[in-house]
Amino acid sequence: MDDIVLNFDKSSITLINVTLAFIMFGIALDLSLDKFKAVLLTPKKLIAGLLSQLVLLPLFTFILILIFKPQASVALGMILVASCPGGNISNFISSLARANVELSISLTSITSVMSLIFTPLNFSVYANLYEPSQAILREIHLDWLEVVQTIGLIIIIPIIIGFIVKTKFPKLAAKLSKPLELISMLLFLLIVVGALITNLDYFMECVAAVFLLVLLHNSGALAIGYSMALLFGLTFKDRKSLAIETGIQNSGLGLLIIFSYFNGLGGMAIITAWWGIWHIVSGFSIAYLWRKR
Repeated sequence: MDDIVLNFDKSSITLINVTLAFIMFGIALDLSLDKFKAVLLTPKKLIAGLLSQLVLLPLFTFILILIFKPQASVALGMILVASCPGGNISNFISSLARANVELSISLTSITSVMSLIFTPLNFSVYANLYEPSQAILREIHLDWLEVVQTIGLIIIIPIIIGFIVKTKFPKLAAKLSKPLELISMLLFLLIVVGALITNLDYFMECVAAVFLLVLLHNSGALAIGYSMALLFGLTFKDRKSLAIETGIQNSGLGLLIIFSYFNGLGGMAIITAWWGIWHIVSGFSIAYLWRKR
């Protein structure tokens, strides 16, 4: 898979940029200012969520890589997924699971803003610690300043604009938030499915090789979020939110980085695209079980 290069043209990359910006704008519209302040005033929940997603998930990913020793491009994909912020559908899945939706939305927003620092930091640290992936990074010469600028344009600025709209025009934001949530989820699915369909032959050839890794990786992420909340003595409602928030990653951002800066490197793209599908399956499954309970 290290030698496979997936095809994704410039117009498709532009579509990912626009879609991700639209998604982040929608998340900001759904953020209640009073409830966001309440989350900030209960630092225990915030610290547990940030530790599980920004610290423990990348560390767990690296341990998983050391155990299974995957090909370099696959390892890079796993590290990139773990370095991305929470995904937009985590908020919808939290709602289905009857979790703490405000906590989920707040963490998605905060980790998205912090991705400006933590996505390049975690990726650089762990990718360079694994020797096979280190060799690929030396060949690519990735300019992280460009990546940071991209994250700023498609994540930070739309969140700020959405926050301003929410503050200045609360009635308009209330009308738009729910339709945008559904549209965002559909757009996210289109990105992932589009990446897979465009490269279906490669995907069908390689998915069996990454299926177990993605299953273990995603299950571990869900377990980390839940365990950290349990360790911090949070309620069951909050534990569900942290599990979902840690287990649902922004794989759309991962695909954008891969096709923009890694030339569609096969193992990275296949891991990230399959994660984008699998975390929907696992997220809805666990939400269904918790909703019944």
